Amino acid sequence: MICLDSANRGGWGEIKIREKKRYMVFTFSTTTEAIAMEKKCKEKEIPGRLIPVPREISADCGLAWRMRIEEYQERQMQIEELKLQFQDRKELML
Repeated sequence: MICLDSANRGGWGEIKIREKKRYMVFTFSTTTEAIAMEKKCKEKEIPGRLIPVPREISADCGLAWRMRIEEYQERQMQIEELKLQFQDRKELML
């Protein structure tokens, strides 16, 4: 699936098309839990970043952690060892 990325404009009237990719998205009940995920992942060099919760899902907190599905599969055990509280985790095309 592809989508138009209006922030990725090239020259006059040119729009670059960004392909959607598979991501594992973690949601949280509180902002504190989301920030803890960011902090611990940075400490352990686990790739990903905080994003606004995608409209395809809902969460009590407005922040979610997103990482490429391949990276999640490689680091799943390491993420479990962080002992963090997730509201949910879903695989999404973003």
